[in-house]
Amino acid sequence: MAISIRDAVPDDAATILRFITELAAYEKAPHEVEATVERVHETLFGADAVARAVICEADGTPAGFAIWFFSYSTWQARKGLYLEDLYVSPEFRGSGAGKALLKHLARTAVAEGCGRFEWSVLDWNEPAIRVYEAVGAEPMSEWTRYRLAGKGLETFAAD
Repeated sequence: MAISIRDAVPDDAATILRFITELAAYEKAPHEVEATVERVHETLFGADAVARAVICEADGTPAGFAIWFFSYSTWQARKGLYLEDLYVSPEFRGSGAGKALLKHLARTAVAEGCGRFEWSVLDWNEPAIRVYEAVGAEPMSEWTRYRLAGKGLETFAAD
């Protein structure tokens, strides 16, 4: 099986949305998906897009995707690459697709002069954790991620 990674293009919006919904179902949160093909197209390929996407193909068939953006480290005074989501469809798991996506993004980070390549993983996602540890990634166990979203974000912003 030939694995390849390419930059996503606007015509990939529906495929990306399919991967997003598959990922949400895998993470037991399909009810949280608000994305539409139109919104994916606008936010990844529109004039104000800040995130980027890549598509992983296995023998020319879309097998997975990754969405990422540049972050910033004040301590390093350098940009970083933050992986928002990485997903490989079940039938392509174990093919090397996930590792290929990670390697592609690591190379992008190095080429762009990033000081870090970071992401988050659900603590119960043992298959992903095994892959991440196998490539040499280390958990940041001393950090707890916080989030304001939806009504909580709106309420706080209005006060």
